[in-house]
This record gives sequence, C-alpha cells and structure tokens, in this order.
Amino acid sequence: MIVIMNASCSDSDIENVFAFLHKHHLEGHLSRGIERTVIGVLGSPVPAGYAGIAGSIDSTIEDTLIGLAGVEDVFRVSKPYKLASREFHPENTVIEISAACVDSGTVKIGGEDVVMMAGPCTVETEAQLMTAAQAVREAGAVILRGGAFKPSTSPYGFRGMGEEGLKLLTKARDEFGMAIVTEVLTPADVALVSEYADILQIGTRNMQNYMLLDEVGRGSKPIMLKRGMSATLEEWLLAAEYILAQGNPHVMLCERGIRTFEKATRNTMDISAIPLVKKLSHLPIIADPSQGTGRRDIVGAMSLAAIASGVDGLLIEVHPNPEEALKDGAQSLRIEQFQDLMPQAVMVAQACNRQFIRPARYSSTAV
Repeated sequence: MIVIMNASCSDSDIENVFAFLHKHHLEGHLSRGIERTVIGVLGSPVPAGYAGIAGSIDSTIEDTLIGLAGVEDVFRVSKPYKLASREFHPENTVIEISAACVDSGTVKIGGEDVVMMAGPCTVETEAQLMTAAQAVREAGAVILRGGAFKPSTSPYGFRGMGEEGLKLLTKARDEFGMAIVTEVLTPADVALVSEYADILQIGTRNMQNYMLLDEVGRGSKPIMLKRGMSATLEEWLLAAEYILAQGNPHVMLCERGIRTFEKATRNTMDISAIPLVKKLSHLPIIADPSQGTGRRDIVGAMSLAAIASGVDGLLIEVHPNPEEALKDGAQSLRIEQFQDLMPQAVMVAQACNRQFIRPARYSSTAV
C-alpha cells in the first residue's frame, strides 16, 4: 500500500502516520522526492471482515489512514515486489561509490551519467590484472571488474584465486583509484568479500539463492544483482526485493542475457529488459554484453545498443591476452578493442543527452 503525503505535510504528520502503522504491526518506508513524499506500507492484504489480524491491511486501515492529517491519498500497490517498484519509490535510486580516480571522489550510479565498469572476467595473475586495470582506466573506466571467486559449469574449470585474488584487486584499486566489483558466492563469504570490494556481485546462478540475498541485504555494501539465466523480469525484481526487505537500499540490477533456443550466441541479450525495468523499478540497471553474447565480435554493438536503451552502466570483460584467458576468453575484448569502443560509447551517450563519468588523467610507469 502507498500513502501519499500532501505538499504541505509536516514532520509531525509523517510521524503520526508511522505511529499508526506501528500500532497495527505494519512496516513503513519513507521516500522523500522532489515533488512528493511517499510512505510505502508493507503487510499482507486480507479480505474485508478480517480486521485486527497483526501485519495485515484491510479497508478499515485504509479509510483511517486517508483521514490522517497530511495524507493526500492511499492506494494499493499492484506489483508483488513492493520496495523495488516505482510505485513505492517514484524517483530513481542513485547509488554512490567512492572512487579516487574521479575528481569528485564519488561515482554515482543511476543518475544522469553512464558508468563504465571493465576488467578481466577472472583475476589470474598480478601482471594480468594490473595491465588490464591500467588500460581500462586510461580508456575511460572508473570501476574495475574482476572475479576472485568464480562459479564454473565444470568442476574442473578455474574457480578463482579466492582471497589472494581479492588482495590483488585491492592493490589495483590503490594503484589506479578505481572502485572494485567482484562476485560473492556464498553467505559465508559475504563478510570476507565485503572487506575488500566496493560492490558485491550476485551472479546469475545465485539470483534465487535466498539465503545469500538475505545475507547481503543485512549489510550496507552496494549490490549488483545479475538476472538469472532463465528468470522473468518479475522473478528478477522479486530477488531484488529480498535484499531491499533486509534493509539494504543499495541495489543495482544487471542484465546479462537469458537462455533461449538460439545457439549462435552464448545467451540472448535482452535489450528490451532495460527500458521495461526502468518503467517498473527505480533501481539502476547495468548491462553486461560480454556474458550476454559470449562473442567479443558483437560486444561493442550490444554495448552501444544498451546505452541507447537507457542503461546506467556497462560491465565489460577486457583481457590483455584473451586467447590465454583461464575463463571466458572468447567474450573478452582485447585492450585495443576496448580503446576503440569507448569513443563510440561516449558519442552514443551524448546523442541520448547523457555522458560518461570519466576518470581524471592518469600517468604511470608501474606496469
């Protein structure tokens, strides 16, 4: 249920609404926008005549709420995901990430600007990571991607360097000033990965790992939630709801392609999901055309299409020598390919009245 406060409501009016909700064992979430103030109410709807059940919303409660001072209107949310819906939170969520490589010291995801995140799929060696990090930063990336823990379809595949990989990512952050996004696989690893990472990634295989979603929701680190390989938009947003319901509002979504009958690409990159999610939810959305296609020869084209569709950021795999990569070399751009892509991405963003967040000028002979 949504409680819309009128423009002249006072803090006391808002407090009275929360007191009323608390009395009826309901939970309220305040959202102050530029144009209006909204209180989202969480509870289980029940048929008329069942008033008085703790944690439920009935017509009597609605009627009373609309009569409280400062309340302009009350209506029910039609979506099964409440906190993730635009009805609950009309204005876009903007997530702020500390990054020394930008002049302001902060990268904002979900605002007017587009964010480039790039780096190797997996941390393999210090030389590989540092070479890639320097190259993508100099080309225009402000967030470094790299997997320390990697799920693998085969039990014999490379599964990452673990904490040693996290330490190398930290070294790269110290050297180049970029924030770090890396994957967390289990609830037991959340505390460890949170010590090192700026953004915790939930991969496609874990989108519906509800214990993991609950655990990252109890923390405060920004979360990048990748779409499950066979997930509908509603299932994806309900997964985000798990994190939001635990109290962590810093959630961004990542479209990384879905499994279809098509075999020409690793996945089918669902560009239509980007504007649809923008209509349904206030959460930022990132596109991963590397995982989305599995083919480096079309990663660039899909990146440009994602920008045109309104994405808030790109997550691209870049490797100094993709032919020797331990994971996903076929979808990783060579450094020169990424360098060629960035000016094109900037021009498409400008054509859509947006711009990329750019790192400050950098010069180093460390690598």
